[in-house]
Amino acid sequence: MLVHICCSVDSHYFLQKLQKEYPDETLIGFFYDPNIHPYSEYYLRLLDVKRSCKILGIRLIEGEYDVEKWLEAVRGLEHEPEKGSRCGVCFDRRFEVSAQKASALGESSFTSTLLTSPKKSLKQLQIAGDALAQREGIAFIAPDYRKASGTQEQNILAKENALYRQNYCGCMFGLNIQREQQSKLADELFSPLSQQVQPESIEERIALYEKRLILEDECVSHQIIKQRFLNWRLISGLLRVRKEVVAAHFLPYSTLKGDYSRGKIAYKINGIHYMNRDEVQFITLAYYNHLAKTDYTSVTELLYAPPPFLDEVQVRSKMGFTPYDLSCIVVVDTIPDKKIEILCQSKTYSDVKEVLILK
Repeated sequence: MLVHICCSVDSHYFLQKLQKEYPDETLIGFFYDPNIHPYSEYYLRLLDVKRSCKILGIRLIEGEYDVEKWLEAVRGLEHEPEKGSRCGVCFDRRFEVSAQKASALGESSFTSTLLTSPKKSLKQLQIAGDALAQREGIAFIAPDYRKASGTQEQNILAKENALYRQNYCGCMFGLNIQREQQSKLADELFSPLSQQVQPESIEERIALYEKRLILEDECVSHQIIKQRFLNWRLISGLLRVRKEVVAAHFLPYSTLKGDYSRGKIAYKINGIHYMNRDEVQFITLAYYNHLAKTDYTSVTELLYAPPPFLDEVQVRSKMGFTPYDLSCIVVVDTIPDKKIEILCQSKTYSDVKEVLILK
């Protein structure tokens, strides 16, 4: 039996139930989810599915990440709600490819772990699966493992096995709609030009879960815990001196009361130059290098290859500010002596991140 897999939280429980209910079947996992965006999130979910299948002793096949074909299939349905027409097309596309893969492998049936997701319509899934299975001359198996406290068992199992629990279905359209309803920033879609790994970003999670795999292989005792913290994202930053754009680097947790400020340098204290408005401070690249113990030759170089995020947070700390300071701090090659204009669009918000701790 071919089992289309969407994520480890759904599949880990679903596969174990199938193993018990169909002991004579050889299960083959098929991870085909071109709807997942961005690719880093796709990779993270695949990474955890591989771990789950390894634990359960199930062969796993990765399907093609043909996101362009998926986008074309759902064109015009971008604003449909969850469980709406876009989801129906999405199921059809993934089920179609899964049914074709099952037929090509000589399997007599296929199913999908989407059936256990509480965010999906069981009836909608069964209609799509039956139609495509009939076309390929195979059977679609649609067990209802949600009933009789199945969803609760699934969640308990996910916690026991420390599975990666994503906080959105997968596609960018569903993510944007969900974040708008939550009045939250869709920071999953943020990717700095500098490629600096941001706190609670998908890239940070990937590093954590890859490290977890290494620790498990080395039998090192560890625990993944959750931690509440103040997160920050810079949406855009711009510095003009007499209307001329000047290279500038905004330190993490830089914020303005609004998005825009203007003024001039009023005074200097201990290497920090203070603007006369909105608590804005400037430091030279030379002073930044001194604090960060780096050797950048230009702010442009710093912009495209900054130190790790936490190292830059330490720079702010070494400047003598309190841990909860949110002043806008700008790094420049030379301190401007003319009229200054600053655009700093950033967001600070309460967030939760996972942290790996060695026992």
